[in-house]
Amino acid sequence: MAEPQKDSPEQAEFRQYCRQWLADNRPPDPVVRLPLSALEIMTEGQLCYLQAWQKAAYDAGLVGCDYPREVGGGGRRDCQRVANEEMLAARTPFFPNVIGLGMAAPTVFYHGSDELKRQLLPRLFSGEDIWCQGFSEPGAGSDLASVQTFARREGDKWVINGHKVWTSLAHFAEWMILLLRTDKSHKYDGLSYFVVPIRAALGKGVTVRPLIKITGETGFNEVIFDNLEVEDRYRLDELGKGWQVAMTTLLHERGAGELQTPRAGGLKSEGSHTTNTGNLFELLRTSKRDGQPAAADPLLRDRIMQQLIREHGLAQNQRRARVPALLDHPMRLLLQNKLLASEISQDTAALALEVAGARASLYLGDDNAPARGQWPLAYMNSYGMTIAAGTSEIQRNILGERVLGLAKSK
Repeated sequence: MAEPQKDSPEQAEFRQYCRQWLADNRPPDPVVRLPLSALEIMTEGQLCYLQAWQKAAYDAGLVGCDYPREVGGGGRRDCQRVANEEMLAARTPFFPNVIGLGMAAPTVFYHGSDELKRQLLPRLFSGEDIWCQGFSEPGAGSDLASVQTFARREGDKWVINGHKVWTSLAHFAEWMILLLRTDKSHKYDGLSYFVVPIRAALGKGVTVRPLIKITGETGFNEVIFDNLEVEDRYRLDELGKGWQVAMTTLLHERGAGELQTPRAGGLKSEGSHTTNTGNLFELLRTSKRDGQPAAADPLLRDRIMQQLIREHGLAQNQRRARVPALLDHPMRLLLQNKLLASEISQDTAALALEVAGARASLYLGDDNAPARGQWPLAYMNSYGMTIAAGTSEIQRNILGERVLGLAKSK
């Protein structure tokens, strides 16, 4: 497939460098089963393997390419896209610091002090410091502006009390991006935004408790703050500007921000799995329906073809989103792609369970499970992705109101 846009001389030279480095430095196969994504990392073994890969890629200049050198970046222009494309083609492992790279880094870069940028971003890019996101609460999810975690000022410090939930990677995180309330009399203007060193405060104002999902994994957590003291220098932007800072985070989380997020490809090896439709073909060949190969069922073949068409359409929209002249609205394609990608992945996993039939009830660790039980795991995990960064319903509301100009929903 042709490149979506012609590389500049710098990009062409960098692409060749990335391609050669990836060919010479492919990481060894993991000795542990890798999860489907960084959000499901459970063990130190998984984390160490993926951290080593991110550190190697960063040291080689493939992570943080478009950030300035003075904050630990590569000082290039629109080259993260090139690195992402080459890593995807090489099917490298994913990076573990997904929240740090996709959400914390752009937020700190746009709203943090120069001191914080120099302190935090290099170790974020390298993966040495894992980050998590403190947004959702038991009583504030889709209505994010209703968060009640509160910070009371005492001199040059803030004392934080509250409860965050669905906090991916908090069990490994050194740092958290934290939206909280500093004024109870205003809903939006009463919010402020901090970066918090939670690992150093474990047992001293911070408690992290794992939440066991239906998959049996513990990537999610709840985090409780009990009189945690944080210095004012860890506040991002002005007091009461937390909602505006949070919008920077959410735009980048949804793929609509200005800075490219470093992304690696999916490692295809023993114990790992990617949930695109192409991986259904082997399942189709080895499954039976009414005593016949599932591949002989014309209805199944048609549905798989429809999924392939959806995936191809998504890929073409992702290409269009990188060409400014094709953007009728700066947010439309990017927000649309987040919505569609999560739903296509869910539908593909659901179709895989239908193809497998009764064997879809076999799970991880069962030698008779198709694809070692990865498809039912992918299906159960897919619901998290249709909720994360705003539910599919929220995404449709945003597209309707901000892109199509429809009236706000009640």
